[in-house]
Amino acid sequence: MTETHPDQRVAVLVDSQNLYHTAQSAYSRNVDYSALLEEAVRGRRLTRAIAYVIVAESEGEDTFFEALTDIGFEAKKKAIKTYADGSKKADWDVGMSLDAVTLASHVDTVVLCTGDGDFSRLCSHLRHAGVRVEVMAFGQSTAEELIEATDTFVDLSEREDTFLL
Repeated sequence: MTETHPDQRVAVLVDSQNLYHTAQSAYSRNVDYSALLEEAVRGRRLTRAIAYVIVAESEGEDTFFEALTDIGFEAKKKAIKTYADGSKKADWDVGMSLDAVTLASHVDTVVLCTGDGDFSRLCSHLRHAGVRVEVMAFGQSTAEELIEATDTFVDLSEREDTFLL
């Protein structure tokens, strides 16, 4: 795959729930989305930045969504679904994958910010289509198959002071 260069067009797709849960459980801190976006772009041409978020009707949620927009992300929101048995589910795997495939013909690089191994097949597909794939996530919660499927892996846990608030 191609190396990075300033004219490279980049799309950044962030699985906010995945990063949030690791940042909270491992560090009791929050992700610095501004630093995340800056590192993901690294002087290249940002085509699109999307943060996939779950609406949980919690305090401070709207402020967080506004902050993402101010940083430069488009915040795509999905409500938690509650099933008849009381279980709850909300994830963006399909939405992120569809967006990545749709954006592939408009960018040179897709940066996936997630540790979810379900995205390893997406990485393989994008790379086969000639798109450079980079993953940024916390190493301790990133699936090995995802790391193996990407061109570059950035372990956020190696730079806590940069990527955590």
